[in-house]
Amino acid sequence: MFVPPFYREPSGSWMVDLIRNNPLALLVHNGSPLAGPFATHLPVIPDPDANREWAPDLAGATLLGHMNRSNPHWAAIESGAVGLLTFTGPHGYVSPTVYGKTPAAPTWNFTSVHVRGTIQKIDSPGPSEDTLEVVKSTVRAFETDFGDDWDMTESISYFRQILPEVGAFRFTVSGADGMFKLSQEQAPEIRDRVYRSFSERDCARHRAAASLMASLP
Repeated sequence: MFVPPFYREPSGSWMVDLIRNNPLALLVHNGSPLAGPFATHLPVIPDPDANREWAPDLAGATLLGHMNRSNPHWAAIESGAVGLLTFTGPHGYVSPTVYGKTPAAPTWNFTSVHVRGTIQKIDSPGPSEDTLEVVKSTVRAFETDFGDDWDMTESISYFRQILPEVGAFRFTVSGADGMFKLSQEQAPEIRDRVYRSFSERDCARHRAAASLMASLP
């Protein structure tokens, strides 16, 4: 991902927060010359058993994900394959009317993190307790951050029933790029206009983008 210098994240913590708050990732990896590249949307979490220290470029971090084994993407993945995980954060359209000047051009403010690394299938060719642990860890993470702390205890037997259809993997990060395009190239008074426009919108993602704009150094 090409990231102009003024759109780079202020620190690696911005990338970590975006990954945690926007865990529906797009996993991309090269297929055969005939099949072409594969891309699958799936939930991804930081490995709860890994080192909690994140490098500035996230190198060495491990993430966990899972997908349907019936997905041709799963069959195409070989352990050790290089992949890319993309995460999209708050974003929104910026109309030239916000700038209060002419000439002007519209744009789209957005936030995104691209994570490069290697994919390691867990318990291939068939799922086991390690696959179940990935599912349980994902539930715990999402219930804590987005749910109501649902107790999964009485559903573990159901998890085991559907486990044969689940393919879990570990993603070891080699590096990452974060793009936080939030009107940094504009004059302070223009950035303030965009901030106020976003913060006053009913749309949650516009307000979330405004919150990030307010946090810029």
